[in-house]
Amino acid sequence: MIRSMMAMTVAVVLMSSTLVAPTLAVSPEPVYGKGGMVASRSAIASEVGAEILAKGGNAIDAAVATGFALAVTHPSAGNLGGGGFMVLRLADGTVITNDHRERAPAAATRDMFLDADGAFVPERSTLTHAASGVPGTVAGLLDVLERYGTLSRREVMAPAITLASRGFEISHDLARDLERYRERFAPHAASVEAFTNKGSPYVAGERLVQKDLAATLSRISKRGRDGFYRGRTADLIVAEMQRGNGLISAADLEAYRSVWRQPIRSRYRGYEIVGMPPPSSGGVLIAQMLNVLEAYDLKRMGFGSSELVHLMIEAERRAFADRAEHLGDPDFFAVPVERLIAKDYARERFQDFEPKRATPSSAVGAGLWPEESPDTTHASFADALGNAVAYTTTLNLSYGSGITVTGAGFLLNNEMDDFSAKPDTPNAYGLLGRAANAIEPGKRMLSSMSPTIVLKDGKPLLITGSPGGSTIITTTLQVILNVVDHEMDLSDAVGQPRFHHQWQPDRVLYERFGLSPDTLAALRRMGHEQLTLLPWGRGLGDANSILIRDGQFHGMSDPRNDGGAAAPR
Repeated sequence: MIRSMMAMTVAVVLMSSTLVAPTLAVSPEPVYGKGGMVASRSAIASEVGAEILAKGGNAIDAAVATGFALAVTHPSAGNLGGGGFMVLRLADGTVITNDHRERAPAAATRDMFLDADGAFVPERSTLTHAASGVPGTVAGLLDVLERYGTLSRREVMAPAITLASRGFEISHDLARDLERYRERFAPHAASVEAFTNKGSPYVAGERLVQKDLAATLSRISKRGRDGFYRGRTADLIVAEMQRGNGLISAADLEAYRSVWRQPIRSRYRGYEIVGMPPPSSGGVLIAQMLNVLEAYDLKRMGFGSSELVHLMIEAERRAFADRAEHLGDPDFFAVPVERLIAKDYARERFQDFEPKRATPSSAVGAGLWPEESPDTTHASFADALGNAVAYTTTLNLSYGSGITVTGAGFLLNNEMDDFSAKPDTPNAYGLLGRAANAIEPGKRMLSSMSPTIVLKDGKPLLITGSPGGSTIITTTLQVILNVVDHEMDLSDAVGQPRFHHQWQPDRVLYERFGLSPDTLAALRRMGHEQLTLLPWGRGLGDANSILIRDGQFHGMSDPRNDGGAAAPR
């Protein structure tokens, strides 16, 4: 079923792909295709990517086109003013990652979010102009397209420009979202203009036209990175910073570059797991937890059993403790990646595991060593040539700081909150950090984003990832385990209930129906005292994923949220 919001947009710019809209079932049928697949949080943006594949573009072209479209159709996380990570597996077998995480401005200081008494002031790192790091999304998408794409910048950006300039029908989901965040927009005239209907909430079926955003996208299309990091757009960003006592300067913008990094590569039960390296913590932690779990027969334990849930909680507890101590921007801090992902380290790390008893987080240090909003978004891409892309991008909290760049039409990130503003002081996601992730000029803040590609016999099998702050890592882990150990099809692997633990706070979050009464009782007897039903949203994560099996592409938009998967035809 194609929703009414899709019909008019498709008639304007998209004509040659098939699409399935989300349903409320736990495990709806995937979308199937032979020529490739796109899965994202926005059905319209997925259609954009599928249309690019239908035109002869590859998965990289589709990823870039969808990335720019998400900035229009999914403004809570799709963005020009944020950053992200991309993991690529190319048709020739090459695996590489692009890091376009935001950077701290040159004027940033270690204690910038502390008051005169040295206390952390959360609002400063989330709701002010100073909360914004130097945006990286535009640089990253353009760099990826230039190196590995096959279509021109104009071709892949045209759909996003059309969607912004002509508008699209607002879905019930987006209308509800914009209403929910009206209070955050209210202090900022440009945000009120961009995301409300003259101050009133939009309703489903109305059209969202974003002329300023269309003009910004057009400048990027014509001039490339100079259309954003220099010239008119850069001037608008700097003026916005000066208006609100922000820190980003023209020199910060001009100096920004994305970074090509070698991925985290690990093996699990004969599969190769390709993940994002630091400053993402996801690739390291997923490898570390899989190394622990590989020693146990998860299939025998059974999905959802107290035995398996306990084992996974204890693996997560130790991995997140290591995250707090050892992970940060590798350009500023010597991150011991090889040690953390070594299988012998996993054995050492788990020596104190007790199969029948929980280990209190207070008793778990940061390893055997001498001493992000839930509204990120993830999209997956694959083509018939063998290219695969896992892409996660974010503004941090939903709609970032809520501040729109006047005259440019896009929201600013509040990623500075992902630094450790003060040692052992939780950020917006409850995550702790220390010196490895302290604020420094030019530094990239630590992230939980975990775009991941699973290879079987060297070829892409699963492309996955998720939003969700700290729950990104455990969501991605569970999708992998569901495919590899529990042998689920993609619909169940993505749709089945999830749970999460992150060392501190010492509690287990679980989705409704995620843990049975018997399992909960057994876990309490083991000493897992804080078992908390997820208190927000529709679920943990939004794992828009692709499975490739027997030459067929299975695409799945997570049923917890709006979105869609689309295949070219």
